[in-house]
Amino acid sequence: MFFIASKTIGFFLMPSNFACSLLVLGLLLAKTRFSILAHRLSYVTIIALIIMAFSPLGHIILLPLEERIKRPSNVANMKAPDGIVVLGGSIDTIVTKARGTIAINESGERLTQIIELARRFPNARIVFSGGSGQIFSANMREADAARRFFSQMGLQPDRLIFENKSQNTWQNARYTKDLLKPTREQRWLLVTSAFHMPRSLGCFRNVGMNVIPWPVDYRTRGFSDIYRFFDRASEGWKRVDIGVREWIGLLAYRLSGRINSFFPRQATSSGSTATK
Repeated sequence: MFFIASKTIGFFLMPSNFACSLLVLGLLLAKTRFSILAHRLSYVTIIALIIMAFSPLGHIILLPLEERIKRPSNVANMKAPDGIVVLGGSIDTIVTKARGTIAINESGERLTQIIELARRFPNARIVFSGGSGQIFSANMREADAARRFFSQMGLQPDRLIFENKSQNTWQNARYTKDLLKPTREQRWLLVTSAFHMPRSLGCFRNVGMNVIPWPVDYRTRGFSDIYRFFDRASEGWKRVDIGVREWIGLLAYRLSGRINSFFPRQATSSGSTATK
């Protein structure tokens, strides 16, 4: 129920979708006694769409998320982890099923980074966690496509573990722990997009896994981007949607008890299981 509700409500709360809904509402009210309100609503919505499209707003929303959690500071000398957990969200399962080839989306660095980490830590197990995040067209699980991808990349099958039931980040954490049954002493790298890391880290900490964040797939260059405008409307809208969706996700997960703080922060030391 949480999954369906989050997808449905989330769809209408996305800024671009919400703005389009307001424009439709304005058109419907234009020929009624609320025509003045409709015109004002339409003007405000169009201005908001233009601001979202070209201003640095998308960067401003994403930057706190991407800057919140860092990789370990001394990677060269860090102790090898027991394993690596990578979250789904990097494969377009609909296109993959239709075309018969692995269709990697904008978050593809989640996958490609695993190839480098597998070589850097040759004894670490690799866990891919991802079922289907689709309400409809959910007949292909992302883990099944990831299995093909890693096989094509030459990773040894005996190193790979696949969790294919999860539909959201909370289930990623819960099902992965159930599958691995890790001890408190074991240390696992957690790989996901930088903007998604605070919520992911909070979920894995909440289920009791000792994870070390390894953010990838950055969408911003740093705080200098607060002055960088977009040259394509679609890019600006996409950044705003991604950022707002993640902030809404943090709020929903905090209210539902899936994370222990609204904005999980960097642990005081690598491998710490701090809950903040």
